[in-house]
Amino acid sequence: MYNFSEQSEKKLQTCHADLQAVVREAIKLTNLTVMEGTRDEATQNAAFAAGKSKLKYPDGKHNSLPAKAIDIAPYPVDWTNRERFTFLAGIMLATAAAMKIDLRWGGDWNKNGEIGDNKFDDLVHFELA
Repeated sequence: MYNFSEQSEKKLQTCHADLQAVVREAIKLTNLTVMEGTRDEATQNAAFAAGKSKLKYPDGKHNSLPAKAIDIAPYPVDWTNRERFTFLAGIMLATAAAMKIDLRWGGDWNKNGEIGDNKFDDLVHFELA
């Protein structure tokens, strides 16, 4: 069984209880790291300026406490391996569905099950829908 690092646990605790519950179940199945929960104004606007977010502060789901969004990645992180991010998304989405939690992934914004029609990929991003 996998465990969260101290840093991942601290970030996870900034998220909505439903997100925490899904991620705590997902780590039982695959190793992952929590990259971000709540974002402050400077961090959100920096993500927007870098093209990593489409929203400025305070409009993002990361911009509340608790956050209604979380960024996670398969661990160890290999940014070139899209398949591992998609695999993790499958675990997250199936876990959330089993828990009756409506979750949206940044690899399928419109939730149609087709990942090829995304115009903006944010493969680490999961949010309460």
